[in-house]
Amino acid sequence: MVPRLKIRNAFSNVVFASLVAAVCVSVGFSGTAEIDARKCLVWGPGLSPDAVLPVRYFYIQSVDSQGHNISASPAPDSFRVKVWSLEKEFVRVHVPAPLDRGDGSLLVRYRLYGSSSKGLKIEVLYRDEPVAHSPYTLKGPVYHESCVCPEPDPLVWRSALQCPEDEPQIQQDFLSFPSIDLQRLLKEVPERFSRRGGLLHYSLIHNQLHRRSLGKYTDFKMFSDEMLLSLARKVKLPDVEFYINVGDWPMEDRKAGDKPGPLPIISWCGSTDTRDIILPTYDITHSSLEAMRGVTTDLLSVQGNTGPVWSDKTEKAFFRGRDSREERLRLVKMSKDNPELLDAGITAYFFFRDREKDLGKAPLVGFFDFFKYKYQVNVDGTVAAYRFPYLMLGNSLVFKQDSPYYEHFYTHLNAGVHYIPVKRDLSDLLQKIRWAQENDTQAEAVAKSGQSLVRDLLQPHRLYCYYYSVLQTYAARQSTRPAVHPDMELVPQPSDPSTLCDCQRSPDELKPQQKNEL
Repeated sequence: MVPRLKIRNAFSNVVFASLVAAVCVSVGFSGTAEIDARKCLVWGPGLSPDAVLPVRYFYIQSVDSQGHNISASPAPDSFRVKVWSLEKEFVRVHVPAPLDRGDGSLLVRYRLYGSSSKGLKIEVLYRDEPVAHSPYTLKGPVYHESCVCPEPDPLVWRSALQCPEDEPQIQQDFLSFPSIDLQRLLKEVPERFSRRGGLLHYSLIHNQLHRRSLGKYTDFKMFSDEMLLSLARKVKLPDVEFYINVGDWPMEDRKAGDKPGPLPIISWCGSTDTRDIILPTYDITHSSLEAMRGVTTDLLSVQGNTGPVWSDKTEKAFFRGRDSREERLRLVKMSKDNPELLDAGITAYFFFRDREKDLGKAPLVGFFDFFKYKYQVNVDGTVAAYRFPYLMLGNSLVFKQDSPYYEHFYTHLNAGVHYIPVKRDLSDLLQKIRWAQENDTQAEAVAKSGQSLVRDLLQPHRLYCYYYSVLQTYAARQSTRPAVHPDMELVPQPSDPSTLCDCQRSPDELKPQQKNEL
């Protein structure tokens, strides 16, 4: 059993300097305690010029004159955030209204649409008084997300993002792979797995990404390409050659002691019956890369859309989803028999079309409306239900089905502390919903505990840290040299001339240390 890491607030002890183009947004707090502007806390990766992210973000915590955190929700117009560039040229930045997280804290997000060579400034005000150490100055250069300007020293990059020293899931995944023979993989992986249809062979050499597809069903390569290219723009990566499974199910079912032993296949989902190396799912990765642009629900936006306060939520469990597992159908039947406890419906039928007549088809419900209910039921789909991290970020209590499947962050969670476990066949679900109704204070405490932990674990910058750590650990175990193979194609970085990127790193810092002989 891998021990849980002690989670700390990743940026709370760092004094930052900060932000582009004059933008002003307002928000404030209601409640009886008066906010002391200078005692408020402001922290987060969006206040560091070196933490290059698609969407930069930071937090504001309201504090009273006695130094106590205020837990009341915002009222309009008390807090204002002004953003401008330190140079004359216009640099566009999108700054939506701060998100009220419902506990006296705000989440401020901004997406840059250009780089700033001289730097940025953020001014945070509460009723015209500077908040904490405002104003914050980010000394340039401050690079745009699509700027190809990798930090040559990974330790500097990891420090800027405050990456954790260890990740228990990564440690666990690599126990089966003390040494990785790339020549063996080159021969055995296509023989064993190419018929599965969802496998990609990658080589990262001198920060350039090369790829070949093994199988017919590799359309989801756009998601793995997207993150690997984004990471390569930000930090010098080790030379590494690996295989990513872009299908639903993990692949490697050999055990560590088998002869021959397991192969190190990288997947988005793991299981207790397989030995795949796990990355954050394509869903939470893509939503973080496209936040405030191509998607409306992401790891940040959900934090400001968690519905009514606990006492005003409907005291029922809720589920909506497609028919991807039989237990979901059972859940709907339970809902029909116990409508006072559970509101569950299937929104699309594919696997069990013959059951639609009996169970009916429920209308779609916007995800943020899920949190009108006190309790959420998380049931597996084809593998782990990828909605689980989003449910955990809400302020409802999550009932999680016992499952052999897991995502990269599950090792940090404790059943009964961060969520309520239910049996695989859901036979104890109604009993546990009744428990929650009868023990409201304890149920709310579990919901808040889970929300708090996952807020920390699933910050978008932590996804970058996790991807890098997997590649670094993999590279360190390669016993043979990675290479670009003749049937691979270069995956180019996207071109975005509108960002006006002027990389100020020395060419000597970025040039390859050794020539690629292939």
